[in-house]
Amino acid sequence: MVEHVCEKCEKVFKQKSQLDAHKNRKKPCKKDDTIEKIVERKVEEILSRVDTKQKPSPTFIEVCAGCGGLSTGFMEAGFEPILLNEINPKFCETLSRNHPGVRIENKDMLALNLTEFNGRVDVLMGGVPCQAFSQAGERMGLEDPRGKLIVEFNRLVLECNPKVILVENVKGLTTHNGGETLKGVIELFKNGGKYNLQTKVLNAKDYDVPQKRERIFIVGVRSDIGRAFEYPVPSKTNVLLRDVLVDVPPSIGAKYPESKKAVFDLVPPGGCWVDLPDDVKRSYMGERCLSSGGGKRGIARRMSMDEHCLTLTTSPCQKQTDRCHPLETRPFTVREYARIQTFPDTYVFLGGMSDQYKQIGNAVPVKLANAVAHQVKSVLSSA
Repeated sequence: MVEHVCEKCEKVFKQKSQLDAHKNRKKPCKKDDTIEKIVERKVEEILSRVDTKQKPSPTFIEVCAGCGGLSTGFMEAGFEPILLNEINPKFCETLSRNHPGVRIENKDMLALNLTEFNGRVDVLMGGVPCQAFSQAGERMGLEDPRGKLIVEFNRLVLECNPKVILVENVKGLTTHNGGETLKGVIELFKNGGKYNLQTKVLNAKDYDVPQKRERIFIVGVRSDIGRAFEYPVPSKTNVLLRDVLVDVPPSIGAKYPESKKAVFDLVPPGGCWVDLPDDVKRSYMGERCLSSGGGKRGIARRMSMDEHCLTLTTSPCQKQTDRCHPLETRPFTVREYARIQTFPDTYVFLGGMSDQYKQIGNAVPVKLANAVAHQVKSVLSSA
């Protein structure tokens, strides 16, 4: 657009007729060189070039939403939730408490129908239950009924036609059945070329999360969008436990029985069962476990303030996955769990203590979700 500027006062006009009317005023204009006026004129000039029309916030639907780690990360990136689905009623109570006004569907994903959102949603995403692919389980994959939820997720994709689809799952999916299961999932989500698929394993510790937690993110962009998804670049900062275990709000937390506490009292920060005296080691581990070989470095593991936490689980005191507090002989509290998963301190978890640990331990770390969300938003900005 051509701009018309008065040579005397430097005022900018969009039309020449406006400039002519300005010049022909009875009281001639003159340049005001005060700092305030110079700044004012410059601001007016900039604003005249800015498109003041605001784009609506991108939208998403999340299935198998858990307690809201993934959705919170997306909301903090400027996304608007249309619907959150979760089968566990306690998890839904937490979602409702923290996301007031958002439509929460407490039902099995199999019972969902998203045809009403066809053309109205930008992103369909979910942490489709991972037990069928977990290295800790039997790894039955799509033969397990829980594995078939991935097929049901694709049904929802076809019903609501989102611009982007995103599935988060355990790293074990990459090697399940020699990689054939993942290939089948990718082919399913392509829907005959309608979506371009990418997969990558991301480690939460690379995105300002004080925890080693590897998850695969499967992202599909609708072919007509015309822009490929790019995974987030790792952060330049390195957040450790000492950065988050400061001024943590008081909360409930599990406790060790006295016999286990006596064992952990002998483990230094960053140590595990190998640091125990031989007699305690044999008593705690058992001769069979000791003779079977292997690392087993998660047993009797006390974390250090100068490291990333090992992956949090849904229970803080299981023998195979112990994560003892670095400085005190106890498991992490619920709020410490939340800090390590990068939930804000204002985020409320409902239910009993075991419910709360389960919710947080299953969640996608908020800051990891946020890093992915910004990349999805970048794709949508060109749509």
